[in-house]
Amino acid sequence: MHERAADFLRSLRLHRESGQDPQGEAALEAAGALRRSARRISGTLHTFRPLTDTHWADPLRAELAWLSGTLAREHSCAARQARLLDALNRLSGTTPVPAARGTAHPTGALTVGAARAGALLDRQLTLARTRAHSAALQALGSSRFHAVADAVALLASDAPLGPAAAATADEVLLPLAAEARQRLTDAVATLPLNRAAHPYNAEALIHGLAATPTVEAQDAPWHQVRLLLRLHRYAQEVTRTPTADTLTAAHSLNRHRAAAEAAAAAASAARTPRIAPATAYALGVLHADQRHQVEAARFTFQQVWARP
Repeated sequence: MHERAADFLRSLRLHRESGQDPQGEAALEAAGALRRSARRISGTLHTFRPLTDTHWADPLRAELAWLSGTLAREHSCAARQARLLDALNRLSGTTPVPAARGTAHPTGALTVGAARAGALLDRQLTLARTRAHSAALQALGSSRFHAVADAVALLASDAPLGPAAAATADEVLLPLAAEARQRLTDAVATLPLNRAAHPYNAEALIHGLAATPTVEAQDAPWHQVRLLLRLHRYAQEVTRTPTADTLTAAHSLNRHRAAAEAAAAAASAARTPRIAPATAYALGVLHADQRHQVEAARFTFQQVWARP
């Protein structure tokens, strides 16, 4: 905890030093490091809660979760914008797709509406990113954030522990880390891994929607597993037992969330009133492409999880 608190304070210092250019590369890197440090401290306090002074640790954990979530929104918007525009360029440039109804493009190349679809997405996501950036700057300048920084500064020198922390590390750390692993295992057991075992499985979406009313409801268990896998990974870092498979599984679920959110953004843009049919068609193809990426990420996770 001392080490992670020191990382937080170091990232905060770097972010303040880059204040002349709040959207420069140095500021963005410092904000990312600050977000990751806050997330790690919050996750560790969650997993190893019985070892801490809970009256102190619980409020700090909640505030760190607020901070990391606020800082993550701008990064997510920027990554989603780049992902969707790159995918749209890829699809409209070389990938043959079915022609839109009523359009005179017998070659099937996705050209009609692609430019307008890209402009629409760029406008919507730039606005979302600007709002997220303003919210992050407001949060970093608030008294609420300064209270969090003061609490982390205390953690860097004196971690408030409870009576249970008097036992040896093997007696208290390993069982709590095992509990985090078991929560992950139980959550994975609820996933449709048999369907995910087929790469680019378009049938999975059809079967999933038969059981759940929306795509978001189908994605929710996977997002929950991603969060539990993150807690498990942080616990492995504490017990010094990280594995390559854990990192690979985490990367696959990060890609899963990115693709799912990108597909949702494309679908939301397609619901914009009074857009041209060709624009809506291009956004529909983009949505389908991102849902295929969702299934590809699930396939990767299933392959990693199935290893002995």
